[in-house]
Amino acid sequence: MKKGTLYLVATPIGNLQDITLRAINTLKEVELIAAEDTRQTIKLLNHFEIKKPMVSYYEHNKIVKGNYLIEQLQQGKDIALVSDAGTPGISDPGEDLVRLCIENEITVTMIPGPVAAVTGMVISGLPTGRFVFEGFLPMNKRTRQERLKQLKDETRTIIFYEAPHKLPYTLKDMYNAWGERRIALARELTKRYEEVIRCNLSEAAERYQVETPKGEFVVVIEGQDQEVLQELERDKYSDISIEEHVERYVKEGLPKKEAVKRAAEDRGLNKRDVYNLVMKK
Repeated sequence: MKKGTLYLVATPIGNLQDITLRAINTLKEVELIAAEDTRQTIKLLNHFEIKKPMVSYYEHNKIVKGNYLIEQLQQGKDIALVSDAGTPGISDPGEDLVRLCIENEITVTMIPGPVAAVTGMVISGLPTGRFVFEGFLPMNKRTRQERLKQLKDETRTIIFYEAPHKLPYTLKDMYNAWGERRIALARELTKRYEEVIRCNLSEAAERYQVETPKGEFVVVIEGQDQEVLQELERDKYSDISIEEHVERYVKEGLPKKEAVKRAAEDRGLNKRDVYNLVMKK
């Protein structure tokens, strides 16, 4: 028996006109739709007059329902997977279903469309050439602070998702961990009351200590300044001499030339100058 195909169908993140013709046709043609929240998806289906059986598939039932969906696919049914909004498989259990399909040699294909993270980043005004997506930060305060600590030296633009009730605590933790940064907070993207707040991190943290956030947020923050990071790296070696610096790498087993090269890079110095200094001693 020929196996079915899993279609990952991106749906609008707010404005229903953003759905693609291919997404509509796919939802009409599949035999079953797996939805993160069937109550949300039924609104979309009704709007486009699509009548198909649905099954819920979300974080807390993904093991049981994931196995069920694999069985249906193995029996030859084509299934569409949708999230509440945007592209399924990003910060949701869709990634687990994709992995299950691959393990069971079931075809997976994508019907591309809106992604809130990319939309928020592009209109943030922050650099878009290199970026990293972190999704939702951990709910546990200590774990969240540890994650932010790990990201302190990240030079790429950083994108997060955040719920309104957690936003004030997250912004405060970010400022404590990183100090001042440029930030953009995007909400109600593609909707009538779309809003993008562009300011400094300290201003954002202060704002939402007195103002109640509304709606889901895409939080976009500039990465660590490369020059500042290099300066911090150089400061790490200010308590040892260049000769000692080179000797540390030699003791780690590096050839003298490579040790000189590494020490020069660490300190932002010319390799030849370091080589001449070390070899004269």
